[in-house]
Amino acid sequence: MILTTHALVGAAIGKSVENPYFVILLSLMIHFFLDSFRHGEYFDSRVATIKDTAWKILLDLFIPASIILSFILFTHPTLSSTRNILLGAFFSILPDFFTVLFWKFNWKILKKIRKFHEFCHRYSRFPKFSPERQWTFRNSLNDILLSVIAIIILVL
Repeated sequence: MILTTHALVGAAIGKSVENPYFVILLSLMIHFFLDSFRHGEYFDSRVATIKDTAWKILLDLFIPASIILSFILFTHPTLSSTRNILLGAFFSILPDFFTVLFWKFNWKILKKIRKFHEFCHRYSRFPKFSPERQWTFRNSLNDILLSVIAIIILVL
């Protein structure tokens, strides 16, 4: 899943769950569950560099941040609800951030998290660099559907 999907789902969790610790736990768990669905990857870690990938990541962070902040500004949720929404969004993307840190810096402390992340992606039944994991409309349908559902939950 792309960061947008993870962040929006996490924000929806944060809006729906009152306990911040449960928001964190559920957001992390749901991240790995979502990664088991078929989805495209917008960069190939075999050849990607930070320079050619940074704009994609920034855009992928800007979109959900704009939606979530607009929701907060226009609906004025309580302080605790706002905190939970932001916690959910942050912890939903944290595993991907750890993966990038491992990929770029090879920090050994993150190796087990990376292995578990790879394991969750294997449930999508497609090898890492197969056409079914490329960035195409068909492979992005789950991202689109889950993001729309998360926005609806967030807004309602």
